[in-house]
Amino acid sequence: MQGPPPNLEQLTLPGAGLRLNAVAAGPSQGPLVLLLHGFPEFWYGWRRQIGALAAAGWRVVALDQRGYNLSDKPRRVADYHIDRLAADVTAVISALGREQAALVGHDWGAAVAWHVAGTNPERVSRLAILNVPHPRAMAQALRRQPSQMARSWYILFFQLPWLPEALMRMGNFAGMARALTGSALPGTFSAEDLALYREAWSQPGALRGMVNWYRAAFRRGSQALALGRVAVPTLILWGARDRFLGRELAKDSLSWCERSRLVYFEDATHWVQHEETEQVNEALIGFLGEEGGQ
Repeated sequence: MQGPPPNLEQLTLPGAGLRLNAVAAGPSQGPLVLLLHGFPEFWYGWRRQIGALAAAGWRVVALDQRGYNLSDKPRRVADYHIDRLAADVTAVISALGREQAALVGHDWGAAVAWHVAGTNPERVSRLAILNVPHPRAMAQALRRQPSQMARSWYILFFQLPWLPEALMRMGNFAGMARALTGSALPGTFSAEDLALYREAWSQPGALRGMVNWYRAAFRRGSQALALGRVAVPTLILWGARDRFLGRELAKDSLSWCERSRLVYFEDATHWVQHEETEQVNEALIGFLGEEGGQ
């Protein structure tokens, strides 16, 4: 599997009152696509997509979201409320001199992308979602499906103070590495990949910032659930063997979109962009190019 393209540009961009690290590739005047990673990754989680999208003519910017890797890591839980996370994205679009961007999000990055598209649709040209449902679909599943509640047990664990961070740090992040490799297909994450993840997790304040995303969502979740139907053209790509999120959540999310389609990857897990690289890249390039100009 390919690594990140050579000669990536390193950027420091203003978010909503803080600084965000990012890498960029592709023509400076190409249409903009922002790649939003999830837990517990950083920009490197898109290493297999950046080059393909750049070669297709897109200006690709992959963020370290707040609390992660080299981006700023505010201490307060309130600083990780979904509105603040979404405001980082719109601030980055403006800082790059654009009115709009296509958004591609995985895991928590997909949750942020859903929120930006739902609350600021004028800033989003197209929306690609990988393995996270629309928040209303998720809320319905938690109420009606005990199996999904059981799969989401870790969200409650992350509400505890300090203990999650302490356990995550033990043994040079051994548990976090096992969580990645154990929930993915064999060989998805190499030893070299895990070394880079450990480096990102070891940044001062990173573990607290990463867990604070979950704490903020639990404490202020009702606001996120006010999100309605998404009018932006939407593509949902879903690894059907996701250990954390049932495949029915992808289908249920379609009812919260005005223009959408769904592609299942039957042999992939939650880490679909790593495991089905070529197919995911082909789907993204085809969908993003439908907007015109590419």
